[in-house]
Amino acid sequence: MRFAALLFAVFLAFAGVGAAEERVKLPVSASSKTLGYSPLWVASKQGFFERQGLDIQPVLIQGADKSLMALVGGSVVISGGAADAPITAVERGADLVSIGGVINGLTHMIVGGKNYKTYEDLRGATLGSSGLTSGTALVLRRVLKAKGLEYPRDYKLINVGGSAPAFAALASGQIAASIIAVPLSFEAADLGFNIIGKVSDVIPNFQLTVLTARRSWAEANRPLAVRFMKAMALSMRWLYDNKAAAVEFLTREMKLKPSQAEKGWEYYVENRIWHPDADINLEGMKIVIQIQAEQGTIKGAPPSPAKYVDQSYLRQALKELGK
Repeated sequence: MRFAALLFAVFLAFAGVGAAEERVKLPVSASSKTLGYSPLWVASKQGFFERQGLDIQPVLIQGADKSLMALVGGSVVISGGAADAPITAVERGADLVSIGGVINGLTHMIVGGKNYKTYEDLRGATLGSSGLTSGTALVLRRVLKAKGLEYPRDYKLINVGGSAPAFAALASGQIAASIIAVPLSFEAADLGFNIIGKVSDVIPNFQLTVLTARRSWAEANRPLAVRFMKAMALSMRWLYDNKAAAVEFLTREMKLKPSQAEKGWEYYVENRIWHPDADINLEGMKIVIQIQAEQGTIKGAPPSPAKYVDQSYLRQALKELGK
């Protein structure tokens, strides 16, 4: 009997160790799987989530609106997507807060077909973007407005998807021009398409995508939210500190050509499009908020980013990391 009791005690001890080491499964979504969103897949594939005791395999839910719907509905607990989407949702009463940054700037260029070389050439043409009323669509419309082209008076806009499908639509002649991000914009130029302009020349400061959670979930699960942000910060630093490995990862995971991956990595790092700590660019958020106010999503004067952003989870994560 004593031997049996001893065996049972040993079994319980090992079972307790297994339970303690069991990772917490968190459903997380991303609205696109592209170069810019790669820090989420780095955190997953390179083990940064696992080291924080998290079991996370990012789920691709195409489009910021659909990804956000999954968040609001509880299918996921954190969503990576366009910064304007949660702002709109909060204005409509959703209990959301952005806790970190993913793509902290605009790498996009306005790329025209071979017969479209200037902004004026786009007058009366059909252009492509991802969506029509959010994200890069609003960015495109703002750039064209600055160049004297009003929507819908001066051009048509159709939803062709992100940079890769937009490039395909451009190559097939379906559209005259589109907004295409690095590194595909570089490839387009190499193939003879025209770089009409860089978006950053008109909008130099912009927060494109953020990591958003339900505020009530984040408050109730602060340790998990902090561990998530620790993993994201470490993933960003890995990208910055390991060029060769990062380029190889981007080539394999994002299905890029090695030259595209290298040019993309260089552009993102040199221009700090990925924040080294996965932080949010508050000045860039102010521009997003301003655009939303111009669109009528926000009533009255544009509020402070603090209405939509809570950096305390990242601050605690960095403190625990000794940064």
